[in-house]
Amino acid sequence: MTVEDCYQLGYIVKPHGLKGEVQILLDVDDPRQYQGLESVFVLEGQNLVPFFLESISVNSNKAIVKFEEVDDIEAAQELKGLELYMPLDTLPELDEQEIYLHELEGFEINDQTEGHIGRVVGVIDAGGQRLLSLLHESGKEVLIPFNDQLVVNFDKSTKSVLMNLPEGLLGLYLNES
Repeated sequence: MTVEDCYQLGYIVKPHGLKGEVQILLDVDDPRQYQGLESVFVLEGQNLVPFFLESISVNSNKAIVKFEEVDDIEAAQELKGLELYMPLDTLPELDEQEIYLHELEGFEINDQTEGHIGRVVGVIDAGGQRLLSLLHESGKEVLIPFNDQLVVNFDKSTKSVLMNLPEGLLGLYLNES
C-alpha cells in the first residue's frame, strides 16, 4: 500500500488521557461515517503502517481513538502529528454530480468569460476555503477558489470544470504590473 493508493483521513493531534488514547482530527466531509472504523494506516517516515482500533468516539471533526498496542501516554505521544490514511477504494460512492477533491487533479478549468484557464495541479485547503492550484497556459501558477457558488458545471467524463470566476481574479496573477 502506498500513499498514492490512499486518501488522507486526518492526523493525530495529541495524546488523550494516560492510557494511550489519542485525539485525531478527521479531515473529511462527514466524520460520522468513520464511527465504526476498525483500522487506519499511519504514515511513519515514508511507510504506511496499519494500526487497528480498539475504540473510536467521533465528535464533530475530532475523535478520541484507542489503538491496539498503544497502552500509555508515552506511546501515544510518539504518534503526535502523524498523518492517517485510508485506501481509496474505501471511499463511499458518489453520484454523478459529486466529486472528491483529490479527483480534481488533472481537470481542465474553463471560465464562462475567459475560456480555458489551465489544468489543476493541486488542491489546497486554506482554513475553510478550498483553492485550486492551476498551471495556466502562460506557465504561471494561478490559485482560484473552489466552491459551489463559482462552479457552473463539471464533467467527470471529460475531466473539465466550467466556472464563473470573479471579474479581475485572473488579472491578479497574469498582469505584469
